[in-house]
Amino acid sequence: MKKRHLSFWEIWNMSFGFLGIQFGFALQNANVSRIFETLGARVEDIPILWIAAPLTGLIVQPIIGHLSDKTWNRFGRRRPYFTIGAIFTTLALFVMPNSPALWIAAGMLWIMDASINISMEPFRAFVGDNLPSEQRTMGFAMQSFFIGLGAVIASALPYILTNWFGVPNTAGEGIIPQSVKLSFYIGGVVLLASVLYTVFTSKEYSPEELAAFEQEKEKISGIKAGLKSPVTPDQFLKNGSVWTVAGIAATAIIVLLRLEAQLYIVSGLLLTFGIILLVSGALTKKGSTQNGMVGIMNDLLHMPKTMGQLAVVQFFSWLSFYAMWIYTTPAVTQHVFGTNETASELYNQGADWVGVLFAVYNAVSALSAFLLPVLARQIGRKATHSIALAVGGVSFISFFFIQDPQILLLPMIGIGFTWGSILSMPYAILTGALPADKMGTYMGIFNFFIVIPQILAASILGFVTKDIFGGQVIFTMVLAGCSLILGALSVFFVQDRDDAYKFKKNAQEQK
Repeated sequence: MKKRHLSFWEIWNMSFGFLGIQFGFALQNANVSRIFETLGARVEDIPILWIAAPLTGLIVQPIIGHLSDKTWNRFGRRRPYFTIGAIFTTLALFVMPNSPALWIAAGMLWIMDASINISMEPFRAFVGDNLPSEQRTMGFAMQSFFIGLGAVIASALPYILTNWFGVPNTAGEGIIPQSVKLSFYIGGVVLLASVLYTVFTSKEYSPEELAAFEQEKEKISGIKAGLKSPVTPDQFLKNGSVWTVAGIAATAIIVLLRLEAQLYIVSGLLLTFGIILLVSGALTKKGSTQNGMVGIMNDLLHMPKTMGQLAVVQFFSWLSFYAMWIYTTPAVTQHVFGTNETASELYNQGADWVGVLFAVYNAVSALSAFLLPVLARQIGRKATHSIALAVGGVSFISFFFIQDPQILLLPMIGIGFTWGSILSMPYAILTGALPADKMGTYMGIFNFFIVIPQILAASILGFVTKDIFGGQVIFTMVLAGCSLILGALSVFFVQDRDDAYKFKKNAQEQK
C-alpha cells in the first residue's frame, strides 16, 4: 500500500493557503521595523523588539504539531489548525498598523506571529502526510512558489499603493503612513480567503492509512523512521542538569561582566530548557509518560540523525535571513540613501525601495520553485541546497559594495534563489526521515532550529551592530553573508534517508 500520486492541481490546491500565510508574513517582515522606528524605536533596540517572532514559534509550533498529530475528526487532521490560525492572524493584521504606542505594536507582533505559526506548522506536515517521497520536493517547491508569490505582492504593496494609486506614504511624527495601514488590511483579507480555499479543496489521509504507508516504506528501505524507545527518567535528569547548570553559568557571566541585557534571553532559554527536562524526568519517574510536554521532549532527545544534521544548516541559514529582515531597511536607508531620519521623505523612499527589493527576492523565490526540483533531480537535493546557500552568502556580502539603489536588485536575485531553496530542500530531505505518526511533532521541533538562531540574533545583533560595528548596519549584512557560506559547507554532512529508499526501490523494480 502506498500513497497516491497527486495531480499538479491537487498539489496546487493543498499549497494555495501558503499564498495568504506568506502575504501576512511578508507584510510583517517588510514593515514591522518601519512601524517600530516610526513609533520611536532606536535601531539598536529593533532586534529585541523582534524577539516576539522566534519566541512564539519556539513555543507554539511543537505544541501545535503535537496536537495536530493527535487530532482526527470530520474536519481533518491539519485543516482545523489552518483555519484557526488564519482567523486570528487576520484580526492581528487589522490591528497592528493602528497601534498608538511602541509597546502595543510589539504586543501585536507577538499575537500575529503566534497566529501565523498555528497555520504554518501544520502546512509543512500536510505535505509530508499527503505526498509520496518522490513528490515531496515538488510539494515543498509548490509551497515555495506560493510563498514567493504572496510575498512579492505583499512586500511591494505600500510602494504600489503610493506610486500607482497615490496613497500617502508619509505621515506626522509617530503616525503610521496610510499606505502601510491599507496594505495590512488587504493582507488580512487575502490571508483568510486563501487558507479557506485550501481547507475546502483538499483531503487528508486517516491515521490508519498513514501508518500503513509507513510500514510499506520501512519494508522496502529496511530503515525505520525515528527512534521508538522512550527516554528514561535518568536520561532526562542527566540532560536537564547539564542544561540547567549551563543556564546558571551563562547568567552569572552576564552579571559579572555586565554584558548587554539582551543576553539574558539566551541564558534564560538555556535555564528554561534544563528545567523542562528535569520536570519531564520527574513526571516520567512517576509514570506520567502520556504528558504532552514529556512526549515532545522525548521526541526531541530521540530525533532522527538527519534532523540533527539539518539543524546545523538551518542555524546558519536562518541567522542570516533574520538579520536581513530586521536590518535591510536601516542598512539601505543609512548606507545607500544616507539618512536615519524616519520622518523624512528620503527615509521613506528608501523604506519603500526595501519593499521593492523584498518583492524581487520573493519573486525569484517563486520562480525558483520550478527550477529547484529539476536541479535536484540532476545533482541531488544536498548539492542544490549548498549551491543556493553559497549564492546567497555572496549576495549578502555584495551589499557593502553597492551605492546605487537600482543595482541592489542584482543581489536580491541571488537571495531569492537561496530563499526558495531554504523553504523547500531541508523539508524535502527531512520528511523522509520522520515517522508518519509524529510528522507534526517533529516539524514543530524542527522549528527550534529555525527560531533559536533568530533568538540568538535578536539577543546579540544589537550589541554587535552598535558596539562592534559602530552603528554601521551594513557590516551586519556582511556578517549574515558569511553565515550563509558556513551553512553551504555544512550541507555536505547531511544524510538523505530518501536516497536509500529510492536506491532499493529502483533495484527491486529492475529485478
